[in-house]
Amino acid sequence: MDLENFAPGSGRLEPRAALRSDAPSLNLNGDWRFRLSPSAGLPDDFADPGYDDSAWATLPVPSHWQLHGHGSPAYTNDLYPFPIDPPHVPNENPTGDHRRVFDLPEGWTGGRLRFEGVESFARVWLNGHELGYSTGSRLPVEFDAGPWLVPGRNVLAVRVHQWSAASYLEDQDMWWLPGIFRDVSLTRSAADVFVHASYADGRGTLSFDGPGRLAIAELGVADLAPGTEITLDAEPWTAETPRLYEAVVTLPGESVRVRVGFRTISIEDGVLLANGRPLLLKGVNRHEFHPEHGRAVPYETMRADVLLMKRHNVNAVRTSHYPPHPDFLDLCDELGLWVIDECDLETHGFGHVGWRGNPTDDPRWAEACLDRMSRTVERDKNHPSVIMWSLGNEAGVGRNLTLMADWTRQRDPSRPIHYEGDRSCADTDVYSRMYASHAEVEAIGQGVEDPLTDPELDARRRAMPFVQCEYAHAMGNGPGGLADYQELFERYPRLAGGFIWEWIDHGLAHPEFEYAYGGDYDEPVHDGNFVIDGLVFPDRTPSPGLLDLKKVFEPVRFAFDDQAQVVRVANHHGYRDLSHLTFVAVVEEEGVPVAEFPLEVPATGGEVKLPDLPGGEGERWLTVRAVLAADQPWAAAGHEVAWGQTRLSAEAGLSAEAGLSTGAGLSAGAGPSAGAGLSSGAQDGLTSGAQDGASPGSGGRGVGSGADLEFDPATGRLTRLFGIEVEGPRLELWRAPIDNDTYGGLADRWRQIGLHRLTHRVDAVETGDGLTVRARVGPAATDLGLHVVYRWTATDGGLELTVDVEPDGEWSVPLPRLGLVMALPAAFGDVTWFGRGPGEAYPDTGMAARVGRWSATVEDLQTPYVYPQENGHRADVRWAELGGPSGGLRVTGDPVFGLTARRWTTAELETARHRPDLKPGDRVHVNLDFAQHGVGTASCGPATLAQYELHARPATFRLRLTPTGAPDA
Repeated sequence: MDLENFAPGSGRLEPRAALRSDAPSLNLNGDWRFRLSPSAGLPDDFADPGYDDSAWATLPVPSHWQLHGHGSPAYTNDLYPFPIDPPHVPNENPTGDHRRVFDLPEGWTGGRLRFEGVESFARVWLNGHELGYSTGSRLPVEFDAGPWLVPGRNVLAVRVHQWSAASYLEDQDMWWLPGIFRDVSLTRSAADVFVHASYADGRGTLSFDGPGRLAIAELGVADLAPGTEITLDAEPWTAETPRLYEAVVTLPGESVRVRVGFRTISIEDGVLLANGRPLLLKGVNRHEFHPEHGRAVPYETMRADVLLMKRHNVNAVRTSHYPPHPDFLDLCDELGLWVIDECDLETHGFGHVGWRGNPTDDPRWAEACLDRMSRTVERDKNHPSVIMWSLGNEAGVGRNLTLMADWTRQRDPSRPIHYEGDRSCADTDVYSRMYASHAEVEAIGQGVEDPLTDPELDARRRAMPFVQCEYAHAMGNGPGGLADYQELFERYPRLAGGFIWEWIDHGLAHPEFEYAYGGDYDEPVHDGNFVIDGLVFPDRTPSPGLLDLKKVFEPVRFAFDDQAQVVRVANHHGYRDLSHLTFVAVVEEEGVPVAEFPLEVPATGGEVKLPDLPGGEGERWLTVRAVLAADQPWAAAGHEVAWGQTRLSAEAGLSAEAGLSTGAGLSAGAGPSAGAGLSSGAQDGLTSGAQDGASPGSGGRGVGSGADLEFDPATGRLTRLFGIEVEGPRLELWRAPIDNDTYGGLADRWRQIGLHRLTHRVDAVETGDGLTVRARVGPAATDLGLHVVYRWTATDGGLELTVDVEPDGEWSVPLPRLGLVMALPAAFGDVTWFGRGPGEAYPDTGMAARVGRWSATVEDLQTPYVYPQENGHRADVRWAELGGPSGGLRVTGDPVFGLTARRWTTAELETARHRPDLKPGDRVHVNLDFAQHGVGTASCGPATLAQYELHARPATFRLRLTPTGAPDA
């Protein structure tokens, strides 16, 4: 049976380049007749032109039938959803029969039926004649239609099977979605050309293979014969300067257009070069995905992806893990992205059985593997954006990879070959790894990585540039450690950068869950929310991770001298100067602009003297921005490319306001979220001894008076604050685990010691010069705990709270967070703060957050991760005002704190599995954090780096609470 055949197809024409031709063509997309059957053993009578399909459904093509009510999607990361017994497939094999009737234009003769992508096995009939079958889901195939076309009415019939032997070669981390998901056409074009355009020593070199004659009018090239090489003056193509020239190749019967970019990719002394200059890849991995259409991605969405990447300083894409729709590569040529073009090959699931029977090393699969590689190269060989060919992904090792690499080098020696799965790099030109730790990346950069056992292969690999083909797994809240990776990439020339995993959350639109992930369709085998791991949400809204990435990838850097008299502007573009940018500086006091002026920056960068800056009493910051001076194809004039900030005055906060000494406390490490980085020790200047005074339940005399303040007499907890019913602040250690906490195992360690179920024991409530509450906080079934002292004192117009924390026991596990939690009435729905924003930030994230004054509703403070988890933490907050129509509350830090505000509790956030599970309650729950544990990338990769961990140590932190008036009417 062909379904269990090692051969990749039959009856197919030789693969050729994707070209724009003036030959007649019919677009066969649109509504097709469709019938779904549960198994493959069906008669093929439906292919007869006279077959009655009136009872069938209608299905749009391109599409996946599960997304139109026929069956259900299924997600696995690397598990095959059927027994591993190649080449056999299950009897339960969903099979979709498709029929399309079309009228042939008068005078039409000959032609090819072209399918850009069908998953996973397609058999094709035209007017009842079987043309053949094909596999290789994300690759084009053509059949000769000429002999079977008839004037007038024609009937195209296609049978698509979900499972085939080819499914063993397509175990990528994504939804299993069969169907005709890319374009179908009938074309009379048969042309195939291969244009070679290189660049060196300031000039371009041009030739081409194939029939016909080539012309580029803009360069004065006319009637160039195949195989003839010419050198000419031309501008180079790079991702920063994507200069294209329109070539026309005239052949008998048709003309084709090819956009030519002159560029040369080379490797010298272990450094990856483009046009003779070092190439640093600031990339992302991109699956094709749309929440309503799956891998049937509309052109407008592809273009939106490229524009979004460019606007966030991304310069490269790895087409994980298959060639994309050809239109996407056209966009990369036009708008400028470096591309690693990956073959449609992955056999990851064989790793679960010790790679026994892996097709990559089985000669019976050699033809199928080579077929996939040749179709990739032939289709995409004319794209200047494509700088490497990748043999596939996570397919183990074996002889078939060697066959693929050898053929590719012979066919196209101008591009290096990439493959990550073989550490020996026997078949590749670059050394590629995924999820290597920062320490390992640094060792590779230094050339001191662990050696291979084969000295010859080891020496060969050490002479290769290094590419981190997947890193910084962007699952849920994160990824952390981006800036640390980028610093290494920029420090060591051998490191050619890498590709974040991955671009988009693969959440399918769902009427109940909003977005679905693995298991939401009751799949018996699935990998849960591991498919929700992108830099953009399913609707392509940027996540905080993408905003951070933009900052980390900035092509312009700013450094300021200590007196803020000079700013040093460094150009980190690889292939252009700064003349396309305008520079603007602004001075803000307490987040309010007080001065703005342009900066004249040389095209090469350098030192720029700043004018005299205005003084002031509040905390002042200088921000310098680099924006586009004129419209670019990918963004409008004024688009911000880069920014930098420096503080001009002392930090604001409680100490600055009251002249008090800064509280000391535990350190969560320096880094992007410096607000977590306070030192430890005891608080000076406050008395804590017991003195005479009223009982704590009598309105809190000694702290405050009247009905405005009230403390619980038994627990000392604040219950009324400035007339507001509150659930007073108490120590909080728990956070709703993020994906990195969960998949990395840290959340289990936290639960094992009970950090999610703390008990609070009050040991003493003392009154006198204020109110002092002594407590011990700890989980049951362990001797671990924290001794806590809350000291409340009255200040002019408000309350001051000092919290001393002393660990008890041998703590071996980092804390999720250290801070206070309190609850306010639901009316407190508006938040204004002076600190970092506007988005969230954690110790190893938040590079995109700058110091300023920001406002948001409580709803807008939430980051809508598809799988709910800890989110929305605003860092380095000097002060925050929470309020509503009748006034509110101001919290001031000493000097800073972290802020989250939600309409649900941490426990409710933790138990939610989809966004709609989160239901607003009648309170606003506010976390005032002293520190948080970092984010890391442990869902797939390194855990939080040591400098961003939060450990239990003595700590003191202090806040002031004051009332605010109602907003102006």
